[in-house]
Amino acid sequence: MNDSANVIVLGGDGFCGWPTSLRLSSEGYNVTIVDNLSRRKIDVELGCRSLTPIETIERRIQVWQEQTGRTINFVNLNIAEDYHQLRDLIVELQPQAMVHFAEQRAAPYSMKSPKHKRYTVDNNINGTHNVLCAIVESGVDVHLVHLGTMGVYGYGTAGMTIPEGYLNVKVDIEGTDHQIEIPYPPHPGSIYHMTKTLDALLFYYYNKNDGVRITDLHQGVVWGTNTEETLMHPTLINRFDYEGDYGTVLNRFLVQAAVGHPLTIYGQGGQTRAFIHIRDTVCCISLAITNPPAKGERVQIFNQATETHRVRDLAALVSQLTDAEVRYYVNPRNEALENELVIRNDKFMRLGLNPIRLSEGLLGEVVDVAAKYRDRCNMEKILPSSRWREDIPFDREGSSAPQQAVLA
Repeated sequence: MNDSANVIVLGGDGFCGWPTSLRLSSEGYNVTIVDNLSRRKIDVELGCRSLTPIETIERRIQVWQEQTGRTINFVNLNIAEDYHQLRDLIVELQPQAMVHFAEQRAAPYSMKSPKHKRYTVDNNINGTHNVLCAIVESGVDVHLVHLGTMGVYGYGTAGMTIPEGYLNVKVDIEGTDHQIEIPYPPHPGSIYHMTKTLDALLFYYYNKNDGVRITDLHQGVVWGTNTEETLMHPTLINRFDYEGDYGTVLNRFLVQAAVGHPLTIYGQGGQTRAFIHIRDTVCCISLAITNPPAKGERVQIFNQATETHRVRDLAALVSQLTDAEVRYYVNPRNEALENELVIRNDKFMRLGLNPIRLSEGLLGEVVDVAAKYRDRCNMEKILPSSRWREDIPFDREGSSAPQQAVLA
């Protein structure tokens, strides 16, 4: 148990933040959620609520206390704007760790319009910098655990295995080869991914200059809905996004199958992505907190993903499971038709992660959730409403044959 340790979870009301907050509380940490409830406001903006019914954060916390006897505190605070309140909270709580989920997390949302691009940069970069600056000014030795993304690497890997953050390279110095280690070259594919790349530079600086202890988790696409804790009571259920901006690809496919909509493959479906189940996400956060970098150690980077799959193969799996129709749509993203992706995840495996694989995982649980709440689905929000460039057409009809990507 960790009853003497305070942990702040920034963005603790969200898809990853809520189940993580419950897991850390169940492990004995004194958890304080800091959230400005922006994701709920974006639901209103998009006209599309979570497929699962989400109670207020106050009611969620109350039911958690009734079920477990443990208290989670909540502070409504915008870390991108309320710097002094954030700093004072760190001084007050003296947290062992801060978990940073408080960023606008959807690539499509970040590409909707100039307004959305600017909001994503303002929110994500200002928020992350305020966190780092507040830690330094507070004088508290906080371990910052940040949820990043595999997307900072991009998907043009030249056939090599992506290492965990750092790359060994050979350079010529006056005719002699020397081995050096550098951060893996970033290759963001959206404004959202760009902000995560800029986060990494902020981490590098504050770690080098001020000795801030940082773990950056480059996470894959999350699938699944619930964890052991969110299943304890209906009020604790996790949110489930299925629309074109925030819904992750496998969850979107499973909802589409449940409501009788064709599975929406973009382009040819040749995109290979890294995946992780939500239960493994919360496990990895816990492992990261209990295995912090030493004072003076460089930024610790983990690849928080357990497997890779090609999108069209996922669609075939869901179609086989549910008899859903597969349909191809013009890709709203500016990306290659096909890509390979091989990643290393040795660090979490060495720490004892026992990953949930897609083939043996909880697809059935997600299918059941989608079927149970399908009446809450807004069919008009299933197809994407964001695009990477204005010359990419909105495709509302699709085709039975793969589509050519629209590239510059």
